[in-house]
Amino acid sequence: MSSPKLDVRHIQDMSKASALEPHWGYYDRALPCTSDPGSCEYLDQVYRSHDLGMLYSGILWCAIGTILLLWVVLNQFNVPTISPTLAAPELAGLYKVRRSVASFARKYLLPDAARLVFGRTTRLQVLTLALLAGYLLIFSFVGILYNTWVTPVSDMPGVYNTRNSIGPWSDRIGTLAYALTPLSVLLSSRESFLSLITGLPYQSFNFLHRWLGYIIFVQSSLHTITWCVVELRMYQPQPTVGLEWVTQTYIVWGIVAMILLLLLVVLSTPWGIRLTGYETFRKLHYILAMVYIGACWAHWKQLKCFMWPSLIFWFLDRGARLVRTALLHYHPEHSGTLGLGFKPADATITRFPDTEHGDVIRLDLHNNQDPWSIGQHYYLSFTKCSIWQSHPFTPFNVPTVSKGTVQHSYILRAKSGETKKVADLAATGTPTTPVILTGAYGESITSHLTPSTNIICVAGGTGITYVLPVLLDLARQQHSPDRKVELIWAVRHTANTEWVAAELDLLQKARKSLNLEIRIFATRDAGSKTPSENSDSENCNLEVPKIQEKDVQVSSSKSVSACCGCDKPTAVERLGGGSDDVNRHPDLPQLVGDFLAETVRGPTSVFASGPGGMISDLRDIVASCNSAGKVWKGQEKFDVRLICDDRLEW
Repeated sequence: MSSPKLDVRHIQDMSKASALEPHWGYYDRALPCTSDPGSCEYLDQVYRSHDLGMLYSGILWCAIGTILLLWVVLNQFNVPTISPTLAAPELAGLYKVRRSVASFARKYLLPDAARLVFGRTTRLQVLTLALLAGYLLIFSFVGILYNTWVTPVSDMPGVYNTRNSIGPWSDRIGTLAYALTPLSVLLSSRESFLSLITGLPYQSFNFLHRWLGYIIFVQSSLHTITWCVVELRMYQPQPTVGLEWVTQTYIVWGIVAMILLLLLVVLSTPWGIRLTGYETFRKLHYILAMVYIGACWAHWKQLKCFMWPSLIFWFLDRGARLVRTALLHYHPEHSGTLGLGFKPADATITRFPDTEHGDVIRLDLHNNQDPWSIGQHYYLSFTKCSIWQSHPFTPFNVPTVSKGTVQHSYILRAKSGETKKVADLAATGTPTTPVILTGAYGESITSHLTPSTNIICVAGGTGITYVLPVLLDLARQQHSPDRKVELIWAVRHTANTEWVAAELDLLQKARKSLNLEIRIFATRDAGSKTPSENSDSENCNLEVPKIQEKDVQVSSSKSVSACCGCDKPTAVERLGGGSDDVNRHPDLPQLVGDFLAETVRGPTSVFASGPGGMISDLRDIVASCNSAGKVWKGQEKFDVRLICDDRLEW
């Protein structure tokens, strides 16, 4: 039974009702309607519009479920990524269709969309957002009878209420905002159910989570403003009606929810994150989001069917993180500093000083666990600094089990915050630090390392951690004579290659058998006009090749480090002009174009990690290299895929 104030608001006399008509997500309606004809007609539209809003919300979730189901089915029956010349005749046609469609999609949907508005986001992400926003825009208005009803106020002759369709419309967008809340929580989860279904890493959903939050904020703001206009202006007499309305409990909770939502949006902007710091923002976001969901429940408990899933998804995400971390560090043979067999891993610290851009730290540790998949990353918490913060890092070594443990190797640049504290520990002579791991997260990229696929790895600075395991894993595989492999690594200074010197030595030994070309560019080191006088014959006598420095002109032509029969040491091309304000970059369009021109057969996968500008450039480059028509004609070299560490796989 409704409260008396709510009865008045809905112009219903429950004492005269012979029956109550249930409406999901709304208060029961009293029948028959005993108010004036205009009020009864208005109530008809209110309840009809709400019922349609619930229907449209259900259709939205059914559509999402259907898309996920189709995704699973298509993944299960997907054609293996092999050359059509090797595929069975009945699969060759499907292979060509799939590859051609994928190439067509990359050409037009891979580049960044309007960067000024959406940031460094692909057109596919923006298209997905546009489809969702289009659905919401259409069904925020469909099914509402737009009319105005001027109705008398009982016991007050000459006083009239103005009722129109703005009320039902406001309820509609409020219902849709509630329906979107569970989706917003799903899109933000690190232990992502969507990742399990689609295979996409959880980072791929961050853009949609952020913009869905903006949509919910706009819907909620319009819902709040509209009802304020109705109750404080259109209903009479004022200010009596307005004061009675705003003091009701459900309205108070609605105002609280709106304030919390405003804080969530403001603090999640770049300005808000800089003001509070990322870790403070993240923790405030968790707390405010949960209180917001509780306030929404208190505001309109009839729609708790959308709040329950939101809370469940959130607690499952947090619980799964704790369980995953506990299992990763559970070693019964050790009591551990935290008890119950929980023992952090001890990481050896190697420090590479850099006063200009922040020291680089290499961490090497061993942990008793199952190996992760190449391409995945872990969250690291440094207990000597703070147990309340963790940061994502990608291991740059190949995961292998040795004597029951797996080695982890990480590179991180210590600019500020927790990473700066770790660098300070190393500067004081502390050789090790305890680390708590959570993971592994992200997608496995080993499926792209097929013998028929050419591989080009592009890294900027510490982004080498993402692409290096790819090359190290290829070095362990059976070699494919037609496959071409290349590494392009841009660093500030030649000395930066020391971060992964041992791993580069391993790749150096495998260059000939792997058909690997290594190109390293020092963007801040000044070049000279004459190449080094070191002869190839001297280099051939090196038993274990090392990275050596070689001054050359800035060139986008054939690398000076091309493979030769004697496993010639890798040269570093210096691109700088001799001053710190000059920072030239490799000519990626030319480098990628030259690579594709030299491929013999098969598609190409571009693995990339680095600054946002580099990733955006590579999206444009890869998109321009794709040609669905040529792929359909059998020219697989125009089937080029981009795989990044923090973006959708293309």
